[in-house]
Amino acid sequence: MSRVRVDLNISLDGFATTTDQTPENPFGDDWGRLTAAYAATRTFRQRVLHDESGEGTTGVDDRYAARYFEDVGAEIMGAGMFGLHANPNDPEWCGWWGEDPPFHVPVFVLTHEPRHPLEMAGGTTFQFLTATPEEALDTATAAAGGGDVRVGGGASTVRDFLRAGLVDDLHVGIAPIILGRGVRLWDDLRGLEAGSQVTAESAPSGTTHVTFRRSVGS
Repeated sequence: MSRVRVDLNISLDGFATTTDQTPENPFGDDWGRLTAAYAATRTFRQRVLHDESGEGTTGVDDRYAARYFEDVGAEIMGAGMFGLHANPNDPEWCGWWGEDPPFHVPVFVLTHEPRHPLEMAGGTTFQFLTATPEEALDTATAAAGGGDVRVGGGASTVRDFLRAGLVDDLHVGIAPIILGRGVRLWDDLRGLEAGSQVTAESAPSGTTHVTFRRSVGS
């Protein structure tokens, strides 16, 4: 059965976004700290950087990184994750990932600005929707062909889906850093763990992987 999944990197104090970006450094230094364990994995290097050397970490962090891509039939993301906040009027903007994005499935970008669909290499297609979380999920589920639907981010989009009770599996990789500001994942989500099986696993990187898995029908 198709499930709705989320994977996010967050800080010890619960922030899933950073605030130190500049025009010269659009991700900021803090983003590298937040995602360091994931970006070091063999899976990330292969899927995102197209590095076929076999280099990168294995073990716990890589297992969760590999799971990020498994069984996904469609992806939903917010306008910020696609980069429309930084490139709102650029019709040539195709996202952060180059000509062959790592998704390889239909991707639905939630935005109030209409844009033409983008067909990219590797099977990734970006389609732009003005829709509620429920409407976007219906569209993505139909496109997923029985595969899972992943809500990729950013944090505000994920919180909208969590508050609506639409997420079956939430995995957070908690990095051992303090950010102190940004968008906190957990705000207004008191009791989120109710009805879920919660597991935690620590990696040598210092990252703690916590998963909330909701049982079918709950």
